[in-house]
Amino acid sequence: MCLVWGRALDTSGIGRRIAYWRDRRGFTQSDFGQLMGQTRRWVQSLEGGQRQQDPRLSVLMRAADVLRVPLEYLLSDRPLPPPTGSAPPGEALSVIDALYAPAPDSEPPTLAALRRRLAYCCEAFQACHYGTLARELPALITGAEQTAHAVGRSDAQGVLSRVYQLVTSYLHKYGAGTAIPAALAADRAQVAAERSGDPVQIGAAARRVAKSLVHQQRPQAAVEFVTAAARRLEHGLVEQGALGLSTLGMLYLSAAVALSSEDRTTARVRTAHEYVDEAADVAARQGADLNEDWTMFGPTNVGLHRVDIMIRFEDGWSALEAADALEPGALAQMTRERRAGHHVAMARASLLTRRKDDAAAALLEADKLAPEEVRGRPETVTLVKDVVGAISAPGGELRALAGRCGLRA
Repeated sequence: MCLVWGRALDTSGIGRRIAYWRDRRGFTQSDFGQLMGQTRRWVQSLEGGQRQQDPRLSVLMRAADVLRVPLEYLLSDRPLPPPTGSAPPGEALSVIDALYAPAPDSEPPTLAALRRRLAYCCEAFQACHYGTLARELPALITGAEQTAHAVGRSDAQGVLSRVYQLVTSYLHKYGAGTAIPAALAADRAQVAAERSGDPVQIGAAARRVAKSLVHQQRPQAAVEFVTAAARRLEHGLVEQGALGLSTLGMLYLSAAVALSSEDRTTARVRTAHEYVDEAADVAARQGADLNEDWTMFGPTNVGLHRVDIMIRFEDGWSALEAADALEPGALAQMTRERRAGHHVAMARASLLTRRKDDAAAALLEADKLAPEEVRGRPETVTLVKDVVGAISAPGGELRALAGRCGLRA
């Protein structure tokens, strides 16, 4: 037994937990031993419980620091409660406030003006210019709500839905701190889409609802919701040609992503790949990578999702193999947001496979391409921290990136 803060704790599982987190961080036993100032044999003994039945608190604290986990993660298998006091980042507050603001008395903008501003904001999103969105979205939300209320037509409801969809996608970039307002925006997008009667907008809004359900730790509900939408809308989407096919294909990809948010099982991996295969069939019918309704859907986007899903199931080697099959020329034609996201995905896959220098190089490429996609997203900043911690002597560029992310390196 080990005394921690005056309490006796069961240490029988500590070695197993250390081995688990060491593997998650991409450390070999030799790597971890070096960081702990110990030998590989010492690590084997620690993880096997042979010579470390009563590890000192100082050793556990050092191990937790090296593995970048709270000490409690090594002392118990019980999941910790979510952190309290999580708050949205300052740059997103004006967008969130606009969701709750009363309608002004001013003249509503025309639908043509709204569509121009919406297109500008969608282009900003795909270019990873999130600071621009923070400035532009509040007025766009207010204007779309005004116009939809004043005009009362289905096309105005379609524009309103698309605005809420963009708001949802923007807020999801900031993770748990914006999950609640993102869910609100997704629900509003779905309501407006249903009022519009447009199957493209209904399907697109369903994808945002599914992602919000994943953020609420309800991935199975997300899968059921988005696959039901695909079945219900398929006929109407196919009738709309490339625009509808892009929407249908993205619904299947959303189902795969939601399913890969659950723990890995053979059945889940198989089913997730079946959803990706469904999307691949739709992409083949569409015939090319197209940015219909800002989806950038096509064979390349399907391939990118296949890579992402393998990473989410923590199969780094298969993800790297799937990435090798992507056509470089087609990948270069993807939006900046998708290309930067792929570099981040490659960093995750490389870390999973202990290719630490490759992980660092991928993050630096992502930051060069789209700084706001790296430095402004909590999950990417955490990845930067993990990569820095996995390398015994990080290079100057990686240390500089960590500094730009607000990390110590």
